[in-house]
Amino acid sequence: MSRQPVTSSARAGGAASRADRLHGIGDALLEATASGEPIAPPRQLLEAMDLDDAYRVQTHQLTRHLGDGRQLAGRKIGLTSLAMQAQLGVDSPDFGFFFKDMVFTAGDRIPTSSFISPRVEPELGLMLGHTLRGPGVTLEQARGAVDTVLPALEIIDSRVRDWDITLVDTVADNASCGAIVLSETPVDTPLEALAEIPCALRIDDAIVEEGRGTAVMGDPIEPLVWLANVLGERGESIAAGHVVLTGSFTKAVPVVAGQTVTADFGRYGSLTIDFT
Repeated sequence: MSRQPVTSSARAGGAASRADRLHGIGDALLEATASGEPIAPPRQLLEAMDLDDAYRVQTHQLTRHLGDGRQLAGRKIGLTSLAMQAQLGVDSPDFGFFFKDMVFTAGDRIPTSSFISPRVEPELGLMLGHTLRGPGVTLEQARGAVDTVLPALEIIDSRVRDWDITLVDTVADNASCGAIVLSETPVDTPLEALAEIPCALRIDDAIVEEGRGTAVMGDPIEPLVWLANVLGERGESIAAGHVVLTGSFTKAVPVVAGQTVTADFGRYGSLTIDFT
């Protein structure tokens, strides 16, 4: 995964307008990504920061990345399980984005030096066969848009110091997205049965977390419905060919160099990566 150089020295604060201050926070998060030095929580950098503010910070970063020529590969939905909501003390999902240079394949060796404080989450990746645009998307319409289901791992990371985050902090920080790992072998099961898929998350040879598809809003397709409708209200859609990660089956688990991580979905497939 390549790092994109960020040279902006914008800062949030002073007499700047609120929009300028939001952009400054976004620039500071980009600088943290490039330098590996985390920043203070965004909520501490702007008084009364709300969720709309946080998404404006995220969008500013997306705009800068696209301006640098990076290619969007998909979206991630976070905090869809009660386990993750409890872990981070929030009560609603969020979303972020990822680029093609953030996507790894099962079997890859991944340097921990690419991240600040990485954690792993086992998920399913839904590749769309056609564009999905809300609002008003139903569960059946979302299923109809899915072409392929892939076993996946998300490597989450925080550009916020010590993972000291609330919902607005993680949203501003691109939903804490670090990288994506996808299997090359699709899950062979009807979409209506995704809720019943089990998953064991292994670090080396030990199972550290277990969960089922029901942990993901009751059905891993439901987060796709949620995202399509939220983006639709913003005038955006999810493009054909993009992958949507629908949220973790379990709590996130920290990883360090030298560990091997496996997301084992039983007869539905698995994927393994090594951290170096």
